[in-house]
Amino acid sequence: MVSKKIYIIGGGAAGYFAAITAAEANPEAQVVILERGKDVLQKVKVSGGGRCNVTHACFLPKELTKNYPRGERELMSAFHTFAAGDTIDWFEKRGVELKIEDDGRMFPVTDSSRTIMDCLTLAAANAGVQLTKGFRVEEIQYIENQGFMLKAAHQKDILADALIVATGSSTSVWDILKNLGHQIIEPVASLFTFNIKDKRIADLAGLSVPNAVMQIVGSKLKTNGPLLVTHWGLSGPAALRLSAWGARELAVLNYNCTVVVNWRGVYTLAETIEELTECKAATPRQQPFSNPQFGIPARLWKSICEAENITKEVNWADMSKKIIQALASQLVEGQYVVTGKSTFKEEFVTSGGVSLKEIDFKRFESKLFPNLYFAGEVLDIDAITGGFNFQAAWTGGFIAGRAAAS
Repeated sequence: MVSKKIYIIGGGAAGYFAAITAAEANPEAQVVILERGKDVLQKVKVSGGGRCNVTHACFLPKELTKNYPRGERELMSAFHTFAAGDTIDWFEKRGVELKIEDDGRMFPVTDSSRTIMDCLTLAAANAGVQLTKGFRVEEIQYIENQGFMLKAAHQKDILADALIVATGSSTSVWDILKNLGHQIIEPVASLFTFNIKDKRIADLAGLSVPNAVMQIVGSKLKTNGPLLVTHWGLSGPAALRLSAWGARELAVLNYNCTVVVNWRGVYTLAETIEELTECKAATPRQQPFSNPQFGIPARLWKSICEAENITKEVNWADMSKKIIQALASQLVEGQYVVTGKSTFKEEFVTSGGVSLKEIDFKRFESKLFPNLYFAGEVLDIDAITGGFNFQAAWTGGFIAGRAAAS
């Protein structure tokens, strides 16, 4: 006998995790996933270049929350309930072993997202979760003391005792939730790369620096980490972090701004001038152009030298104090004009969604409507790249699923 009807809107990572958790917590409940499309778990499929970056090897809740520009404070208690270590255990108990890469990202040892997709679909089937594809919810009505009426074109209305919304960055669902009465924070892009046309990096696609610092001129926004030159500009963890923390500020600027790049990372202008001056004193007959310093990649070093008209014929002895200062400035405070953004691979993430002020994060439940739950990117929660967005999905799905089943 069915004791409770739990419906989950959205067949993605958060939706599946919520459904499995609810069905396992309450075997007598009817648990149904409603997916508007023909396929499920599509973001899982493309994540990590098809390998699925399941989570990150960051096991302390306080440290884990630091990777979320939106949601840091709210996720603290949630991560004490279910965090990266719990995710690893969950998958291992279901036969999926994860591995840690040098940068902390975690993938299945098979290096295939299909492993994660198969695990989730099998766990759902074993728990008795039902799946309905092609069901596009067009309206949600709250009926006091009864639950939620779900309406869709050419479909029979559904009455749910408990409802979990896990639709990711769906503008149509956000509109439905707004009509229901929830506040929606306007979504803007959160994880993107910077479009820059500059002769200093024009021919350097594929070149990377292990620890650079990026800062937006006129802003306090500043990040560091590996920086990658691409055909269209700058990418890599440093750029992606800057895009995440600066998502709203950059949207206001229409993604037109100037960034300062310190290719040396923590070294200052004064320190760099001093070291370059020491190079001049130690090797006056050596050509700076052909002898990169500070571990700067040769192609980048030569391009920066060319920007200051330091050619192959110039010796250190020919370098005036003014030229040394100009070279140092290019290395640690070079300015690059940003003229737009590009999506980072297939992993498009938005800042925005259901206002966090309206959520009880002990249960991931709406404060406005009892038995209405949210999980994943439908909420105004987003993270930097590295498996953190999936971790928020697993955590929210687990807590919402368990609460809905109770």
